[in-house]
Amino acid sequence: MIIGVPKEIKAQEHRVGLVPNSVKEFTSKGHKVLVESGAGAGINFTDADYQAMGAEIIQGPKDIFAKADMIIKVKEPQPQECKMLRDGQVLFTYLHLAADPEQAQGLIDSKCVAIAYETVTGAGGKGLPLLAPMSEIAGRLSIQVGGAYLLKHLGGRGRLIGGSPGVEPAKVVVLGGGVSGYHAAEMACGMQANVVILEQNHDRIRDLDRHFGNRARVIQSSTASIERYVLGADLVIGAVLIPGASAPKLVTKEMVKQMRAGSVLVDIAIDQGGCFETSHATTHSDPVYTVDGVLHYCVANMPGAVPMTSAQALNNAVLPYALALASKGWKKALAEDANLRNGLNVCAGKITHAGVAESLNLPLVDAQGALAA
Repeated sequence: MIIGVPKEIKAQEHRVGLVPNSVKEFTSKGHKVLVESGAGAGINFTDADYQAMGAEIIQGPKDIFAKADMIIKVKEPQPQECKMLRDGQVLFTYLHLAADPEQAQGLIDSKCVAIAYETVTGAGGKGLPLLAPMSEIAGRLSIQVGGAYLLKHLGGRGRLIGGSPGVEPAKVVVLGGGVSGYHAAEMACGMQANVVILEQNHDRIRDLDRHFGNRARVIQSSTASIERYVLGADLVIGAVLIPGASAPKLVTKEMVKQMRAGSVLVDIAIDQGGCFETSHATTHSDPVYTVDGVLHYCVANMPGAVPMTSAQALNNAVLPYALALASKGWKKALAEDANLRNGLNVCAGKITHAGVAESLNLPLVDAQGALAA
């Protein structure tokens, strides 16, 4: 199979679909890898590094999209990239279609086979193994950036996350106790913040309570508890995920109005539309805005801020699935692996993931039915 790795063109995105070591895994198995010149420059990998692993360097993206059987990326294709996709070509990347009807239509029109990292499931249909490494990084990063924007000269309340002897620490509220929420709470606890985790699932509440003990309070999530803890928080981390679907709006405009000036909201769920009613996507070059005196950090590719770490973590997770698609062909690979098949979002002009179809109010074609067709 011919694998194409274009340079990421989304604003401030420095990650790359395949690092050189991953390229070697493909070329050693007889696959051809085309890498756009400069694709790895953001994390200090040169064209020579890729050539040493057997890749062919291509100038510009057009030839890569024209020649490759499968495109491996990090972020969702931008409009000009959607136009270069073709009928039957495999696209393997993050898509987050539930909050992006324009992209969904572009993929439908291309008739490509779009497989989303974020909806591939783990063993037994549990967990999201290709989303998990980025969720871990985003969770950890959320406390770093949230703590930074609490600084007075950046518009925050002027409170130190860990406080000081005799002075109370910052109050950090984490909405959602999944992968990103767990890692956000771990970082906040490590910095000696006053941490509250709001979680809905009873089994997960027990797991979190056993793990954190007296380092954090784990509270049943409800409309009342969200309002109570958010209004008193210095920093709120939105870490709620419904696979493939839009994130629920847990913090309303009215709640934001009642928060203290200089408080900070970090919306990890912004790729799926965000879980604050006042959220809209921002970039690393212009990451924050203020609503009613409350700072909002809603960068849609948070792990892109630490591309050296996140690109390698993502490659480690993606590689086995990408190799299966390349070696078996997408139809056989998806037919044999139900968890990989759950990643199929668009096929031959049809939406094949229930959460995406529901969020975008579009007809659904069952993934198995799409394979059979």
